[in-house]
Amino acid sequence: MSLRFAALGLLAQEPGSGYDLLRRFDSSMANVWAATQSQLYGELGKLEHEGLIEVAAEGPRRRKMYAITDTGRDALREWLATPDATPPRSARLLRVFLLSEADEPSAVEFFADVQRKAEEELKHLAAILQEAQWDGRSDEFGRIALEYGLRHHQMEANWARWAIDRLTDEQSASR
Repeated sequence: MSLRFAALGLLAQEPGSGYDLLRRFDSSMANVWAATQSQLYGELGKLEHEGLIEVAAEGPRRRKMYAITDTGRDALREWLATPDATPPRSARLLRVFLLSEADEPSAVEFFADVQRKAEEELKHLAAILQEAQWDGRSDEFGRIALEYGLRHHQMEANWARWAIDRLTDEQSASR
């Protein structure tokens, strides 16, 4: 469901083709909401069918330029104003809760993997922060979303290190 609103939001900022939207996803939104080409093009077709976007122009090789409609803008604003009623679910935390069923080296490796991935993502997001040009209202909110990602992955790396220390201290104490 959120892919439709991500696409609507990008088109509200600036009309574009499916290719343009994929590039914008990759450069600005991938750490928040990823989309494959087939997912995005399928969603664009649904949005057009529902009257939330329209083909504003057609270019060479039948490349369609999409724009948000007033109905689409209203739907986006309604979604933005509605708090998420779905309780969050996390497959990762479910695994953590059940890790007592794994052997201790596997549990430690699980957290080491979480730490590695969080640190890799931190490096990636820090590079985006350094390279991006922050000018304009939509960029300001992109910067705020990026800061969330930086803080989240920093917390995740710290949490994984804490878990490893806790498990390895317990392993030492139980020997």
